[in-house]
Formats: sequence, structure tokens, C-alpha cells
Amino acid sequence: MFLLRWQQAGALRMLLLPVLALASAWSHGEAQVLLKQHQTSVTQGKTKTARIDCIAEGISNFQAAYIHWYRHIPSKGPEWLLYIKSAEEVGYDQDSYKSKYSAAKKGKNVCTLSVNDINPNDEGTYCCAYWEGSSFKVFGSGTKLIVSDKGTSAPKSYEVLSSENENKLTYVCLVEKFYPEVIRVTWTEGGDEVIDNVVNGEVWKSDDDQYSIGSWLTVPKENKNKKYLCKYEHESNEQSFAPPSTQDLTKTAEKQDCNATSGNSRIFYGDHLMHRTAYLVYIVLLLKSSMYYVIVLFFVYRMRTPAKHHGKKT
Repeated sequence: MFLLRWQQAGALRMLLLPVLALASAWSHGEAQVLLKQHQTSVTQGKTKTARIDCIAEGISNFQAAYIHWYRHIPSKGPEWLLYIKSAEEVGYDQDSYKSKYSAAKKGKNVCTLSVNDINPNDEGTYCCAYWEGSSFKVFGSGTKLIVSDKGTSAPKSYEVLSSENENKLTYVCLVEKFYPEVIRVTWTEGGDEVIDNVVNGEVWKSDDDQYSIGSWLTVPKENKNKKYLCKYEHESNEQSFAPPSTQDLTKTAEKQDCNATSGNSRIFYGDHLMHRTAYLVYIVLLLKSSMYYVIVLFFVYRMRTPAKHHGKKT
């Protein structure tokens, strides 16, 4: 069922902003300048203060560097909020922003934006940027601010399903029942992120106001001994988990308990994806057969009823 929701595959839209298309790594001296925003989202209730961190790497003199903050709303273009060089030198786009936003540098390379007295109008994705000269050099990946009293909820379950055909292996990664909806799902092998042949589905909402997402990776069959990891990053926590190896598939096929539990995780072994599909097909066929049975009974009843009435008239 979840495969139907993946027709428009791609990276998560709420994190891929048009402004980030301009982002690129920029060599500064001997190091590469990077701005990292590890928080996928920040959820806070009304009137609270939300804090968003930006970690700078490769800036030789971070304390003297200009760090800028932007806010992006899908229906609008990026909006510049402020820059900070030091506690004494902070510039705002508008004077009214001085009570809403503040920034501070912490430690050797962390810049924190504070959004004060938040309300639903403050929602959006906030990005840090490194300004050098008259052009922008580097942007952070963005952190989405969500105004809600609901709080966060870590994924209640996550699992890797595997399927094998003649010349390829397909691993399906399911992360289910989390809140808020902002999440990053990636695949890695040997510590490096895998980009080719990866399809990320769109987040979908369930009836209980929680969210789920799926991602799948297709690899050649000769890669079956490589160790692939599915990783998710969510405001509540982050986890990495692996598909079963070929040996694990053979060993666990003989066991009744076909899952291994680690914390709140479930890793399903064997061809569980095919079993799930077969089960759904069985349910559909069972429902169809029941419908046919009801229809046949209806027509038999209709055929017998006129015959009875005709007998009475004669």
C-alpha cells in the first residue's frame, strides 16, 4: 500500500528550498567552508522561544565572520532577517525584528538564532548563511520551525524489508508513526552516503495525526555482501539500522520469530515484503469472493421470488 504513495519520489520537499540551489562549498584558505544544521525541525508551543543552531566548519576566524539568517516560506521567496559578527555588531533587516529575533555565537563555531514569543506566523524554514564580500558563499541545510503544543514523538517502529529477483536486491526502509512530519532518510555503505538508485517517498499522514515515510534502495545482486544502513534523522532522535545479510536470511527462515528487536526498532528478515504483499492479496481476494457470494444469493432470491408469485396466480 505504501508503494502507491511513492509515485512522486524525491527528497523531502520541506527541506529542499529554492534558495539552497545556490548553496555550494567554498574553499577558504586550506579548508572547505560548510554550514551544518543538524536539527531537521524545532517544535515549540505558542509564546515560547525557539532556538536553532548552525555549526560552521572551515572558517578560520569564526568570531570575526559574518553569519546571516534567512527565513523561507513556500509561498514566498527567502527573507533575510539579520546578520551577526559579534555580540556588539548585529544588523537587522527591519527594526521590528529586534524583539522577534536574536543571535549569538557560542564556543568556537556555533551560531544560534532565537525566535522569541513565537506564534503560527513564525513558522517556516530558517537557514544560516556565510556572507563573504558581495555574494553568498554557503548556506545551511535549513531547520523548520513548527509551532505546536503537541510536542514531538519518535518513530514507533522502523524496519527494513528485502526482496530479491534474478539480478538485483531491493531494500525497503519504513519509518512509521512519528511527529512532526519533518524527517531525513538516507542510505549509507561503508560510512558513505548512497545516492544512486535511492527513491525516497513522500511523508504521509495517518488517522492518528502521525506520519510515516518509506525509502527504497536497489543494488546489483553481486553487492549482497555489502553492509547497507538505512538512517533517519528526526527532531526526537536519530537511528541507523541495517537490512539482514544473506546468511541471516537463511538462518532466520527456519525460525518462527522472524524479527530482531533493538530498543523500539524492528528489523524484519526473510522475504517479508513478499509475505506482506501475499497477505494483502489474500485479503482482497477473500473480500471479492464474499461479494460474489452475496451477489449470487441476491440473484437466486430474485429468480425464486417471481416463480412463487406466479404459482399463486395459477
